[in-house]
Amino acid sequence: MKKVGLFFGTFNPIHIGHLVIANHLVEFSDLDEVWFVITPQSPFKVKQSLLDDNHRYQMVFEAVQDYPKLKPSKIEFDLPQPNYTSITLAHLDDKYGKDHQFSLIMGEDNLKSFHKWKNYGAILENYSIYVYPRISGGTIEHQFKDHAKITKVDAPVMEISSTFIRKAHKAGKNVRPLLPYSVWKYMDEMNFYR
Repeated sequence: MKKVGLFFGTFNPIHIGHLVIANHLVEFSDLDEVWFVITPQSPFKVKQSLLDDNHRYQMVFEAVQDYPKLKPSKIEFDLPQPNYTSITLAHLDDKYGKDHQFSLIMGEDNLKSFHKWKNYGAILENYSIYVYPRISGGTIEHQFKDHAKITKVDAPVMEISSTFIRKAHKAGKNVRPLLPYSVWKYMDEMNFYR
């Protein structure tokens, strides 16, 4: 049974912070692989600000090529939108459940709003959650503190955001150090976020 951590996001664009966290999880937890699940539309984000799904998939594909334990996934591209994690998980279990055991990966900031997710109780009942540290306000709901299915991971704190990268790039700032080289190259050649 392969243990797979699912790292959901719009990855608009994927950056070195995403890679550091994903790599930390496959190297320092019991996960065998991490799949970057590229979300066409998060219920919490406005669609207009997103690059085309296939361009974001291509950037994730480019970013993980040198990391055999990290994989891009476009599983949500064919599912109803907006995408809800509970529906995606059910779909993944149907497709791969015989030989894959799935877990969620989320930042501590997402855990603070997890009680607002659709079917969060069912998700927590059936899946483990790996939580990496984020600097953020708010508090974690009492029901999620010391929960048997929630593991806090001592990963590096990565305070890089795709929003910051997009804004800085548009303003003509050099954001190359924040991106895998192949992602920077693709982004630059396609003239994205200008």
